[in-house]
Amino acid sequence: MGQILAYRGDVLVQLPLPLGQTLHTKQPSFRQDPNNGRPYIEEIYSTDEAKCLHALICLKNAVIGSNRQKGFVVQHGVISRLIQIISCDSSPVSVRIEATIILGSIAKGTDEHVKALVDMNIIPLLVKGVLEDGDESSARLVEASLCCLRTLLQSGLAPTGTLAQDSDFVQHLLALLRASITSQMAIATILTAECKTPECQDLLSAHGAVYSLTALLCSPHRKVQMPALSCLAKIIFQNRGVALAAASASFGGRPLPDILTSLMAQDMPKGMQLSSARCLTYLHRAGALSASDDIIKGKTLSCLTRLCDKNHDNGIKAIAAETLGYLTEVDMILQKDASILNHLITNLAMYFKYAMEEVPPLQAQLRQAAFRAFASLGANDEDIRKKIIETEGLMDHIVCGLQDSSPGVRLAAIRCLHSLSRSVQQLRTTFQVGI
Repeated sequence: MGQILAYRGDVLVQLPLPLGQTLHTKQPSFRQDPNNGRPYIEEIYSTDEAKCLHALICLKNAVIGSNRQKGFVVQHGVISRLIQIISCDSSPVSVRIEATIILGSIAKGTDEHVKALVDMNIIPLLVKGVLEDGDESSARLVEASLCCLRTLLQSGLAPTGTLAQDSDFVQHLLALLRASITSQMAIATILTAECKTPECQDLLSAHGAVYSLTALLCSPHRKVQMPALSCLAKIIFQNRGVALAAASASFGGRPLPDILTSLMAQDMPKGMQLSSARCLTYLHRAGALSASDDIIKGKTLSCLTRLCDKNHDNGIKAIAAETLGYLTEVDMILQKDASILNHLITNLAMYFKYAMEEVPPLQAQLRQAAFRAFASLGANDEDIRKKIIETEGLMDHIVCGLQDSSPGVRLAAIRCLHSLSRSVQQLRTTFQVGI
């Protein structure tokens, strides 16, 4: 007995079909609505492979770039048919590719669209597609599956953290890094989303992820380098063993720290400079690079203070200040050097002005970043604390920060006040003048 899909009321069900018999049971008729303009939808349910493929191509062209069309597909239960196609090994690869591309496009839609896919338990089917082995057509299916999986995991609405625990799957992903540029971008992003624990970091490192990512950083394509930087930062963060492996890694005779330093050059995109500085910051804090190393003391510190300047986007400034606070948190020399670079304290004080001009999420990020950076800078040196405390309006911002609706801002304000409270007399004088 074969099976087809059909609607029973509003529910999509499977109906038995005697083998060798042509079924004339009516599929959901989208033509009945003269306003839908999507007659090809009917043919997605066709047992004629050519008609089904043509219909999928039409649907793909319709949904790409259109949330309204994506919503139509979700609303009318077409996702069930698409998932049936990609789950069926007997479906032609060309048909499975088109269905996967459509699902990947839907994954780029609204949160409701993503949730619809997640609720259909699509991730195991995409993993199956990634593991497809065969000819060039199969390679296209693998790429489409990777892209859809990447989009879902990036959304924050799909469960993460389990794929990176599968040693065989991790090894397979890293082997696929020799494939297309698109696959390289997708795999780096997937690994970034999946790396949640020190055990995942260790597993990725054990399978050669550090070397593979180092190779990607030498790619001539910046769209490959950026996700590789994000992934590298994720797997070395607070992991001394992986950080030491990264600090000694090289590609083409170039040590990884030198590669990262070159990506911080001022002629590089600001996002790339920042991501490279974050990687080097994490290498330092994990104990793989010394604070006295010129890569840290000179180049990384200079890059981060430069990116805190008023001339950069607020999103860049917020992450730069957060990273700078982490870099300088425990080292007095780095704190002193940072405080006199690129008018840093004055620039950080301006973050509160920028925050008032931004949307709420970025408002909180800017305030939190400024407080954290000030807390680190003033942790050990009385002169730096005095300079921070005397910054116009800062104490008022700290008082407001203690009452902020964002828990992150409140915590950062407390840390900042705690750091500055080492200068008790200076704080008392400042508050008295304010009163």
